[in-house]
This record gives sequence, structure tokens and C-alpha cells, in this order.
Amino acid sequence: MAGVTVVIVVLLQVTFIVRALLRTGLTPAARLAWVAVISALPGVGIAAYFFFGEIRLARANRARIREVRNQLLAAQSTRPVAAASLAGATRPAFAAGYATSQFRAVGGNRLTLLPEGDEMMRDMFDAIEAARATVHVLFYIWLPDDTGKQMAEALCRAARRGVACRVLVDDHGARHMIRSSLWRQMEGAGVALERAAPVGNPFVSFLVQRLDLRNHRKIVVVDNRLSWVGSRNCADARFLIKARFGPWVDILVRLEGPVVRQQQAVFLHDWMTHHSEDLSTLLSEDIPQRAAGPVIAQVIASGPDDVFTTPSDALRAMIYAATERIVLTTPYFVPDHALLTAICSAAEREVSVTLILPARNDSRIVGLASESLFPDLLRAGVRIYLFEPGLIHSKIITVDGYFGMIGTANLDQRSFDLNYENSLLFECAEFTAELDARQQSYMERGQLVCPEQVSRWSLVRRLRNNTVALASPLL
Repeated sequence: MAGVTVVIVVLLQVTFIVRALLRTGLTPAARLAWVAVISALPGVGIAAYFFFGEIRLARANRARIREVRNQLLAAQSTRPVAAASLAGATRPAFAAGYATSQFRAVGGNRLTLLPEGDEMMRDMFDAIEAARATVHVLFYIWLPDDTGKQMAEALCRAARRGVACRVLVDDHGARHMIRSSLWRQMEGAGVALERAAPVGNPFVSFLVQRLDLRNHRKIVVVDNRLSWVGSRNCADARFLIKARFGPWVDILVRLEGPVVRQQQAVFLHDWMTHHSEDLSTLLSEDIPQRAAGPVIAQVIASGPDDVFTTPSDALRAMIYAATERIVLTTPYFVPDHALLTAICSAAEREVSVTLILPARNDSRIVGLASESLFPDLLRAGVRIYLFEPGLIHSKIITVDGYFGMIGTANLDQRSFDLNYENSLLFECAEFTAELDARQQSYMERGQLVCPEQVSRWSLVRRLRNNTVALASPLL
């Protein structure tokens, strides 16, 4: 009997190893990692690959996503917006962004950087209170705390005065809100509610698709004319579900201008994927005539339904275009090899490269994997700051003082390949200067990592970090 069991396990190992080797869209490093895991830990490795090794979406979901995407592209074509005139150095990044989500760079936008802390959310609440036609809200995490309650109550008041309010939340990330009385209050007030990527019965759902493909976007659109982009979830800065890492320091930017319509398109894509309501006509409405802003901008929306182009493509184009300085802020730094190479090569060609990370990460594994990269980064000449008073959760990159990117995507494989993300690529020296000043404030609240300090790390620490980093392609 034992011999039969061994034969079955070996056959399963061989089957899954061959499947990993034949799977398309997988990097050589990820293939090697899966082969190693399946070979070294037969039972655990086979189960892990079955549940997490492939980007599996239910066939019906894939069909619906394609159908909705075609609907929205057709609606947008009825109100085309003239493409912006870009600086030569930024063109490859915007081209990569277009390849990812089919949005062109548009000019005439105004971006307003909001203050840190809970005060930033007041801007959204005020706009919802003044809404006349529609309010669309999408969050990965929405907690029933003070901020979450204020958002829910503002939506209830708007719905009661006849504004069409639609709320879409990630079924896992917003589970605390979904189970709360605030969710039922919104439903009673007439707010339309939907859950993205519903978990359902996990034992059944796992057979159809991966359950860790989450909607990580944060989008609010009011009256088709105002929107917000950034890293902030609908929750207090103290972030009670992980309070010991707080406060969580985020970035939030208000958008005005033609790029708001791209934000609207991303929300409608997700809403219509989960709801039969056809809202594509919102994209063909006249764009409100307002004072033109100085910013050229483009929304980059990505997800696991498109494995060929990701935000990483635009990020690499930005980094290779740099000639003077790059500043990157992210809470989760586990880049793919191509992005890590771009960052290090920029520093080696004497571009000033600064990386801002949290001193204490809420994900222990990600923190160790990030730390394993410190020696190579420092050797290339990258400056690393560890932000100390709380967890830096902003996701920012600025290049040469005149263009950059903000949004929801972290510098890790999960954001590039598995999550539904939403970022904004922009060209504007004035706004970039504001972001550089914000990132400078992060540096002033952090500690610079010294190469001498890293060189003195113990053998055990280096072994631990590098062992954890073996799983980086799978994180």
C-alpha cells in the first residue's frame, strides 16, 4: 500500500512539474520556484500550485469581462478626446500605459494633492454632499470605523435626495463593512451595492478560480466630473484591523478634467462585470467645460485577465528614461527581476535613486524579501530610507522632477499579475514638485540605511532573508 502511495505522489509531482513548465505567461524564475516547491514538499507543493500556481478565472467571468470591455470601448469612441502632446522622454511610459488599459494620455487636467491623515477624506465627503447626479465608489478595504461611517452616511443622504449612488467593494477586503449595520443602512437608503470577486463557498469556488485575485482599486467618481486616485482605503489612518502598525500614511489626489472619464470607465468596467446594468452611456456624455489644467495624465488599469502587459512595463519605461533623479515610495517592495535591474542600472549610470520603505512591514514575509535586496541596491548606489512613524502606504514614483505615477499598485508581483489595480501616470513639473516635497517629508521621518550597517548583518540574518526571497516570484 505504501508503495502505491509513493507512486501516486510521484506521478502527481511529475504532472504538476510538467504543467508548471508548460504554463504560458510564467517567468523562468517563477517556473524554477514552483518546480523547487513541488519537488521538495510534494504534498504541500502540489496543493499550493493547484490553488495558487495559475491565474484561473471562471470561463463565464472571462467572457463577461470581454463583453463589458468591448461595450465601454465602443461608448468611449463616440466622444473621443484629443491625445496630448508629450515630452519625448515620457512617450515610452505612456505608450506602455496605453498597451495595458487602452487609455490615451489626455491634457487639460488639474490634480490637487490632499493633506495627510483623515482630513484627506473630507474632500470626498464634501463632494458627495454636493453631488447632483451620480456617485460611484470602489474600495478594496472599507472598515466600519469613523471614516467608513462618514462615507456611508454621506452616500445615504445623497441617495435619499435622488442621486444615483453605486458602491462596489472587494468581497474579502471589505468583509467587515459588508457584515456591519452600515451596509444594511446604505441598502435601505437606496444605495446600489455590489461585491467584487465574491468568495462564496471557498471549497467550491477554489475549483473554478483562484480566490486571491482581489480588486485592490480605490476609485470615487462624482457627477462624472470629479474623481480621486491614490493608496487610501475607506478607513481611519489608525487602521484598527492592523493598529499596531499605524498610523497608515497614504496619498490621495483629486482629479478634474478629461482623465476623470477614464476613472469612470474603470469603475463602470468593474461594476458592469458584476451587475447587469448597462451604464456605458455615461462615457458618451459631454465632458464639463472647466478651466483647463496643466497636467497630462493617463489612467493605467490592470488585472489578472491580462497577463501580457502590467504597470511594471510603464514603470520600467519611466526608470530607463530618467537622467537625473528617481524617488520611489512603496510599502511592499518585491519587484520582478526586470524592474529590479532597471532600478539598479539607473543608479549605476549616476541617476540619483531613492527608495522609501516602511521600517516595520505588516507583512513579515514581504519585509524579509525586501530586505534581501538591500545589499544589491546599496551596491548599485540606491539610497534606502526606512519610514518610522507608522506604516508608509503611499505608492509613488517621480522622475526627473516632471513626471511620475501614483495609485494602488505596489512594487510587487501581486500588484503586477494578480490584483486589479488602478494608477495614474502624469506629466507636469508643478505637480511632480508637490509629490517630491511629500516624499522628502517621508525621508525626514525615516532613517537612511547605511551600507556599513548592512555589511555587518549576521550570517543567520542573511540566510533567513535570502531563503524567504526564494519565494519572491510567488509572492
